[in-house]
Amino acid sequence: MGDILIHNSVYEDAEIATNQYDFSKMFERVKPYLERSDLTIANSESIIGGQELGLSSYPAFNSPYEVGDILKDVGVDVVTMANNHTLDRGEKAIINATNYWDKLGITYVGAATSQEDAEKIKTMTVNNIVFSFLGYTYGTNGIKVPDGKEYLVNYIDEEKMIKDIQKAKAISDVVIVNLHNGNEYARMFNEQQEHVVQLAADHGADIIFGHHPHVLQPAKWYTGVNGNKTFAIHSLGNFISAQDKLYRQIGAIMELDVTKTVTFDEQENETVQIEIKNPKLLPTYVKFANWKNYEIIPMVQLTDNDLKDHQSIYNEIKSHMSQFVPEMQFIDEVTK
Repeated sequence: MGDILIHNSVYEDAEIATNQYDFSKMFERVKPYLERSDLTIANSESIIGGQELGLSSYPAFNSPYEVGDILKDVGVDVVTMANNHTLDRGEKAIINATNYWDKLGITYVGAATSQEDAEKIKTMTVNNIVFSFLGYTYGTNGIKVPDGKEYLVNYIDEEKMIKDIQKAKAISDVVIVNLHNGNEYARMFNEQQEHVVQLAADHGADIIFGHHPHVLQPAKWYTGVNGNKTFAIHSLGNFISAQDKLYRQIGAIMELDVTKTVTFDEQENETVQIEIKNPKLLPTYVKFANWKNYEIIPMVQLTDNDLKDHQSIYNEIKSHMSQFVPEMQFIDEVTK
């Protein structure tokens, strides 16, 4: 899923007691879709530095720990922390956040608290398939990393990215890269995004999840130099935020099937084949009124009370997102 971007009106809406928050109502309608996957990844855009640092909103975000609790509750396994807000509240917020993700048993990538942590390729084995995860951002809003602490956040440094992908490829079946780049509010990806995805594909990345534009951008298949196929969705939009323009209220859950086939030749040499297939999308809409009652609703469940002219907007989103992937399916059934 896309950006978990907790503006002040979102956490104020979730407040249940002084400095205590509960985001579960906001996620109620999408929880069944998130829970059904074997592996779920989110973009933790506003850092969960916790209440002790003082909560804050744009331009320097700091979110309550309970954001982590709701992501754990809906089944999130991995969060990417590399984005333009990673350094908003300094090193302490990164330490607090990574400690909390560790406590929840959620794997984080894209930020680290030591050189050793930064160099470790994070992996997870699901259904006998070993997945590895990487995350990079184009920048951090002009905030510089402290000298000697470059490990705090991963930037899109092509040389580093290539090395990391090669390292990940050597120890896993599937390499998933999260990229934080592109033009904010642009509904189409740009040449720089394509360049970085192609580079990742050429060096063996299997799946690319894009973040940052705050609106949905189409998915596309890329072919690497070795003929390998890489699936990329250039932006997953805002999953939860207080941005109030139509396309900024629309995000998505992207579902992919991964299959692993192992064969042996006469000399008992093993060949592993990985296939990424059946791309499915569930477009979602963040409904709220007067900066209250935030709710993430699958677009297929919207009514005209939720969003005027919702059906034609939903149809346009479907054609926009599938224009380069005609086989894209949409998760249209209502999950009980």
